[in-house]
Amino acid sequence: MSTIPPGRDEWDRIKTRLRAELGEDVFSSWFARVELAAIDGDTVHLSVPTRFLKNWLQSRYRDRLLALFGESFGTVRQIEFSVRSAIRPGSAPREGTTETAPPPRPIPFPAGGRSGATAAARASDDRDDDGLAGSPLDGRYSFESFVEGRSNSLAFAAARRVADSRPGEPVAFNPLYIHASVGLGKTHLLQAIAHSARAQGRRVLYLTAEHFVYRFVAALMAQSAIAFKEALRGIDLLLIDDMQFLQGRQVQQEFCHTLNSLIDGARQVVVAADRPPADLETVDERVRSRLAGGLLVEVGAPDVDLRRRIVAHRVAQAKKADPRLEVSAAVIDWVAENVVSSGRDLDGAVNRLVAHNQLTGQQIGLEMAEAALRDLLRAREPKKVKIEDIQRVVSKHFNVTKADLLSARRTRTVVRPRQIAMYLAKALTPRSLPEIGRRFGNRDHTTVLHAVRKIEEMASADRGFADEIEMLKRLLDA
Repeated sequence: MSTIPPGRDEWDRIKTRLRAELGEDVFSSWFARVELAAIDGDTVHLSVPTRFLKNWLQSRYRDRLLALFGESFGTVRQIEFSVRSAIRPGSAPREGTTETAPPPRPIPFPAGGRSGATAAARASDDRDDDGLAGSPLDGRYSFESFVEGRSNSLAFAAARRVADSRPGEPVAFNPLYIHASVGLGKTHLLQAIAHSARAQGRRVLYLTAEHFVYRFVAALMAQSAIAFKEALRGIDLLLIDDMQFLQGRQVQQEFCHTLNSLIDGARQVVVAADRPPADLETVDERVRSRLAGGLLVEVGAPDVDLRRRIVAHRVAQAKKADPRLEVSAAVIDWVAENVVSSGRDLDGAVNRLVAHNQLTGQQIGLEMAEAALRDLLRAREPKKVKIEDIQRVVSKHFNVTKADLLSARRTRTVVRPRQIAMYLAKALTPRSLPEIGRRFGNRDHTTVLHAVRKIEEMASADRGFADEIEMLKRLLDA
């Protein structure tokens, strides 16, 4: 085996891609201390400082790393991880002996900080009085930069209420649970709460679920779990992001104990995830029950008006950096009408237009926008939905079986989901009414037509019911 210094450049490029794909937060947690040791034939050897990190990367990121190395080197077929030996400065292992790593020291939380700051600077700037700090915070994520609309107004109001609460005041919503699809503003709201509450002098801890897992396991390995638990339970406000990634039975048990301790002690807890608590299949039932006992708020997909205001806001921010930038109202309207999936994609669209303008000098017009965003729009073409998918999603949502939907049962608990499924089949697939009827137990097309009209009538009269239908559509489009 021989190390190959030329491979360092490729490794740096791979790390750059990982940072872009995973985000700075995840990358700094899992890949910042990974080193390329050697490439031997078709095998890449990577070294890491701890056995825990080795096991984590093997179980979660081996396939992605293998794909990236395969693209760069072509012949790579295998990746092996090894734990680096720790040798004290000024000493070397005696001949015939093997130096082993000392027990790991407690690993502090990576501190939150401003974008662009180094990890060390963040650690020194944002560490709480108890020595705890959280996942990195982005200074751009504030309440002032959040664009409010009908789909997110309740979540925004609840977040402001939590952030504005004073120590000693009764806790209104505990826990506050915000759920939404990717890119709709969950992280923005959580970090805005963290910024605002910390500015008031409250002890705040913002963590992603992955960081919670990593820090808890590291504390167990360092035999400092008791101190970790006590410090964690001494804060005023705990914010957990990406709850769906909380893994491990022991970790979940400890999280449940921490959750109970904070809530029973009138300390505020805010949690965000991409689905409601009941749908977190990998999370312990006691945790799901505790989370469901608070205020659950869903952030919906932005409508065209909110998308237009988001784009206009992002353009205004870009103009502060470059006063010469000109984006017409027609272009803003076109982006809002054609980039429909999430606020994050709207950010990406504006960034791409600004980049094209700065790099080519071309004015931002409709023709330029159509050319610059063609790939983004193509990537967001509506998913082709199958009737089987509709039956599966509706069955799960209403806790009935597919056989119930196809049966002749006329109970309300079955009839309404069946009508909703028929309506979605008509709205989301190109199938005719007779064909839909055949797929629902050989029913007549008039039965399907009645179901469609009934659901349309209920949706127009009941806003909550209409929102539920829209949520099912998003589930099918995910």
